[in-house]
Amino acid sequence: MASNAYQKFYRQFTKKILDKIVSPQVLGDTEKLENTIHDPNTPNSPICYVIQDDSTSNKVLIDNETEKRNLSPAFAPLALSEDYQEDDSFIILEPSKSNASAYYPDKIIRLVEFLLKHPEQDVLLVPTTILWGRAPENEDSWYKALMADAWTKPTGIKQALNITLYGRDNYIEFHQAISLRSLIDSAIELTPNFSPAHYVVTELNKQFNGYKEAILGPDISDRRNVIKKLMMSEAVKEAILNESIHKKISVNEAENLAHKYLDEIVSDFSYSTLRFAEIALTKLWTQLYDGIEVHNFDTVRELAKDYEIVYTPCHRSHIDYLLLSYVIYNRGLMIPHIAAGINLNMPVVGQLMRGAGAYFIRRSFNGNALYTAVFKEYIYSMLNRNTPMEYFIEGGRSRTGLLLAPKKGMLAMTIQSYLRGNSKPIAFIPTYFGYEKLMEGSSYIKELGGQKKQAESLFGLLKSIQKIEKVFGVVHVNLGEPVFLDDLLKKHNAPEHVALHEEMPASVKATVNDVAIEILENINKAVVINPISLISLVLLNAPTHALAEREVIQRLEQLRNLLKLHRYDERMKMTELSNQEIIQYAMKLKQVELIEHDNERWVKVSDTQVGLLKYFSNNILHTFILPALIAKVLKMHTEQQVFVIAKADLLSQVIALYPEIQKAFFLKWDESEVQTEIEQLLQYFVTEKLIQINDEDNIQISDADPKVRLLSAFAHLYDVNVVVKDAEKEDKEK
Repeated sequence: MASNAYQKFYRQFTKKILDKIVSPQVLGDTEKLENTIHDPNTPNSPICYVIQDDSTSNKVLIDNETEKRNLSPAFAPLALSEDYQEDDSFIILEPSKSNASAYYPDKIIRLVEFLLKHPEQDVLLVPTTILWGRAPENEDSWYKALMADAWTKPTGIKQALNITLYGRDNYIEFHQAISLRSLIDSAIELTPNFSPAHYVVTELNKQFNGYKEAILGPDISDRRNVIKKLMMSEAVKEAILNESIHKKISVNEAENLAHKYLDEIVSDFSYSTLRFAEIALTKLWTQLYDGIEVHNFDTVRELAKDYEIVYTPCHRSHIDYLLLSYVIYNRGLMIPHIAAGINLNMPVVGQLMRGAGAYFIRRSFNGNALYTAVFKEYIYSMLNRNTPMEYFIEGGRSRTGLLLAPKKGMLAMTIQSYLRGNSKPIAFIPTYFGYEKLMEGSSYIKELGGQKKQAESLFGLLKSIQKIEKVFGVVHVNLGEPVFLDDLLKKHNAPEHVALHEEMPASVKATVNDVAIEILENINKAVVINPISLISLVLLNAPTHALAEREVIQRLEQLRNLLKLHRYDERMKMTELSNQEIIQYAMKLKQVELIEHDNERWVKVSDTQVGLLKYFSNNILHTFILPALIAKVLKMHTEQQVFVIAKADLLSQVIALYPEIQKAFFLKWDESEVQTEIEQLLQYFVTEKLIQINDEDNIQISDADPKVRLLSAFAHLYDVNVVVKDAEKEDKEK
């Protein structure tokens, strides 16, 4: 009794202290959990909050949050019957200090025994993760960056330091409720020779390890041990022996060469580097951008526990990988290990990148069998450790703003490694970056003008940092619809397992191709129609890149109406600024200017911005290329003074040309779906009074001058941009 009174006093004392110095951040959405608890259609089962380690401060914080969110109180007694009551509603998975030799927590054993005797009852278990220093938003101390949570359980002193250092920088996540009754039933079925408590504790610890791995990444050893383990793998040892035989060198020389390759490749992940980078990037983004908008991140959060996550973003800037890692880290998941070109392995910068999870890859393997073997084994080891990964499906950065054809090497190695076994199912996460200005913008323009691509250098990087005082607008990160590898393997009837030395079956090669194309299509589905891309599309398709302000507003409205009536995809995001605000915003970023012409205000692209605005208009071009193709076909008839065309004829002509643009612009509709899309777009043309469709399904094309001009503007999109895409293809072939 005295002990209970002391515990209550200690909790209240701790609560008063924590209320003054701690403001936890709750990640994820608790609405589903709240609905489960308060749903009148579900049995009113009592709630228990499950934590791995016993910590009064952690329990007090959890109880505070349950009170704020109208959840079942964590310190409330757990009463299952008149004869059964626990002092609180916590379950701690580690055995109590008073019974440290026990295999299972006493409370788990009591609950299991009670439910075995009362099959009509249940208890809902809510696993709850709490970490200190994991999700900082206003961190400004380099020292704190070195002290934040990792996999190890904090000591009492470390926990006291946590509270002192991270009072406004700790994170709580309530995971979805699990039925204790269902765990017991599974235990009876799957492990009948063990106490159900064994299965319950094992499964809950697995769940926690999954949550923690999603947040902190796998519990990895240092780089030296990773390399040592890879050198001892059967695949690398065999490759070393083959290298010795084929190159006629000693085994020792071949081993040294393999070790050198691994030293060049392997990351040197460090939590302290990660915290350091988070602090530095927070300061950088504050200076560089007006804001970072993130969309559809909950998709990844839901998948991270059960899937191997492979982020496959488009590649538009060196900022891409910094930005995506920053977004992932600040939303409570572990950052991915990123495939970086060997050209970025510069002094100082390369080591920082390794510490933040980068591993380096040569642009070409040049038939180097030993390098290929050690690199593939490294990819395989990361999948086995369930390390989230990231690579750019296009290979290099796009200089035009259009998606590049996929480079499938990394994708093929990932799928080959998966088919060797021992990995979670893979979910690829296509990701769209929407910039309003680019740090590399001027160099892209020079390269498109014929200047040789500049090699990466530390000097060049330092020089580009000078630009951070400029305004770069808002950047959008939109996570696209996941691509599930198993679904596509099944589609092609690919084998479930492929041995290391087996040749890749045709079905797996087909899967690699489909995954690559679907990733690019899903990147385009996640398009962000920002103010700069939209006004760029309007002005760059006008003579002299200028239009009267009233006409700019009209064209903006027409394009927005098109996207409202014919939304490209559910994940697409569109600016909420008004048409007038879009013009003002582009002026603020110094990308357009107002001029007087014919006693009227005109909007004109700034002379130095033409090339860059072309880049941004290309980012969203795929959303308009199908209506542009329809307009092109209609325009061809008006040029021949034919203003009536049978709808069936138009459909057949557009469908015949569609495969070309589908392939070039990675459009989402296959040939069986595109006719429906064309029909919907024709309705838009009717709404805009560009055409009329009569009862005989004939299309009457408007010959009114303003309408002809709008039709010409759409047709011009097709003429110019299909040529651009073809020219880019020719350059690549050269």
